[in-house]
Amino acid sequence: MAGWYELSKSKDGQFRFVLKAGNSETILTSELYTTRAAAENGIASVQKNAPLDERYERKEASNGKPFFNLKAANHQIIGTSQLYTSSATRDKGIASVQSNGPTETVKDLIN
Repeated sequence: MAGWYELSKSKDGQFRFVLKAGNSETILTSELYTTRAAAENGIASVQKNAPLDERYERKEASNGKPFFNLKAANHQIIGTSQLYTSSATRDKGIASVQSNGPTETVKDLIN
């Protein structure tokens, strides 16, 4: 099953999206946006940049757990992963975003 985006609104009125894999696991979380249109532009940016390996910034959190950021061509972070137990599982997460990111399915959870 292919992945999808979920577009939602936070309690403080800002917008965000998550990218879900076919197994319903969240594989990428966006920043908060002040407008719905900006969040939708963020989804479009993930769709465009997800397949490109050079757009992934592989990092390590202060607790030593690996994670990644997906960046746009202008180096702005579009989305961030969860923390992983190893570099190998992080790399599987990247592969999942690369394959699911181009999806055009968006579930609107606003309202």
